[in-house]
Amino acid sequence: MITRHPSSTLNCAFSEKPFQGQHPEEARFLFIGQDANYDHAIEKSSIFKDVLEYHADGVGFWKKHGVHHPFLLPGYTGDGRKYHKNFARIGFAPDLAEHVSFVELLHFPTVGRNNLDIADLSAEHLSFLNEVIFYGKAQYVFIPRVVATLMHKSGAFSWMPQQPKRMPEQLDTWFSSNKVTIFAHLHFSVYGKFEAKKAMEISRINKIVEHFRQQL
Repeated sequence: MITRHPSSTLNCAFSEKPFQGQHPEEARFLFIGQDANYDHAIEKSSIFKDVLEYHADGVGFWKKHGVHHPFLLPGYTGDGRKYHKNFARIGFAPDLAEHVSFVELLHFPTVGRNNLDIADLSAEHLSFLNEVIFYGKAQYVFIPRVVATLMHKSGAFSWMPQQPKRMPEQLDTWFSSNKVTIFAHLHFSVYGKFEAKKAMEISRINKIVEHFRQQL
């Protein structure tokens, strides 16, 4: 069961731009998630105006505020902050904002704990994802295993294997070509027994980012 966020303003922002950060067609780094989850009372939050600013211009927001997402602004402690704090450990900085995009399998914002099903997904949006992965400017695509399971089940991603290719001392990969490498990793919000592996994977993503920065 999936619960759409009740905010009509937030839903409108998503309908105009079903992604966050740079447009996925223009980004070198794509981070694919399940759904964009927000606190139920986000409209009453002091950062709601920042959330709308972010959705209108994610690249400009990052350069202006110095953080990649409004959930990292001072004073916000609601849902989603943990994920973005972990993502920030990768080491991206505002100088790379124009190269980073977040896009989810689900094409609208959600609230609470959700269990996505294939029936919740839009065939048109999944086709859009395929297009930006292979025909946009992406060089590095990051897909958590839990997200890849849904992608595989959907039948919309014929290239997606059931299991990633093991890569010693590197991130495992779902797919690789001369143009793009699609990496497998843990979701950034996992914790407990997965913390050590998550930290290792974040470190490996950081090396990819630093290599990219050196090539600019």
